[in-house]
Amino acid sequence: MKIDTNLTIPQLPEAPSQAGLQFAVATEEDFDEIMAMSQDIYGGLDYLPTRYTSWLQETNRTVILARKEGKVIALESACVIDEGDTMLVEGLRVAPQERGKGVAGVLLRFCSELVKSKYPDVKVTRLTRDDQLGPKDFEKYRIITKQGILLVRFRAEELKLRLGEIILSGGVHSSVSAHQSDPPPVRLDQTSIHQLYLTTDLMHGVLPNATIIQDWQPFKLLPSNIAILLKKDIDWMVDDVSSPTVASLCTFPFKVPIGEDWYYLNIDMFGKDLNLARQQFLCHLQRHTTNLKGHVMCQIFLEPGLWKPMADFCQNTLNVELVKEYTEQCVVESDLV
Repeated sequence: MKIDTNLTIPQLPEAPSQAGLQFAVATEEDFDEIMAMSQDIYGGLDYLPTRYTSWLQETNRTVILARKEGKVIALESACVIDEGDTMLVEGLRVAPQERGKGVAGVLLRFCSELVKSKYPDVKVTRLTRDDQLGPKDFEKYRIITKQGILLVRFRAEELKLRLGEIILSGGVHSSVSAHQSDPPPVRLDQTSIHQLYLTTDLMHGVLPNATIIQDWQPFKLLPSNIAILLKKDIDWMVDDVSSPTVASLCTFPFKVPIGEDWYYLNIDMFGKDLNLARQQFLCHLQRHTTNLKGHVMCQIFLEPGLWKPMADFCQNTLNVELVKEYTEQCVVESDLV
């Protein structure tokens, strides 16, 4: 299906509020207009400014804009993963003045038809949400898994001092471990990642529903998905390569549009052992705040039952600020017909 700036989709139902809506493939030239439309989205933790250019270059991804009277009013990205079986929806946003008018639904249907025409083997649509699911959502989607969301903030310089105190008092490892026999966490190289995640079933008992969720992106344990992940700047960690109980993936810090010198750090944690999770959390913090100066928003996704003790640890041991109370990250999917 060919798309240009004048493309309309007559087969899509068009409500009065969508009259005149046009769709176009996003380009580099659209960046400033998209950012203007996206102000304050995701509480200032918008990842799109740092990923927009790379998204446009990904061969398995399409970024679509909706325009009204020539102005960008919505964006959605559709990425084909799981060896061609899944359309992953990301980055959805609608201009404030157009919200509640059905624009997102029309854009989603357009993207679904576009992806289905290009990838006829795609079977399901997956997306990750952090809002409260209602009855209508359960009619539309199946829940794949849930993670608790723990959001904290701190100044990098202050956290480095606190981590230094922890190290002087006995080290990152001993400060949280209830069992002195526990080995320190292991950072994985590409060979270890392939071996652990693809050639054994050891991770099936650690990952929620055998799903790697990395920075809001849910992936099945498939070679093509691991190849996608290995192109990113991510630290992979486990407690024990031979018998893992807890695993984590940590993005490298990147700037977010909250203000000057604000960074975002994303840590996806899998497993139910609190001590091992805290060890890996501290190791990621120690590694990725060493050269940072300024404010950091750190979001940790973890087993819901670990949220409260990890939040207490962040506040009482690390002396960092809890930004909001418990919320959930839900991975959902629906059939693409």
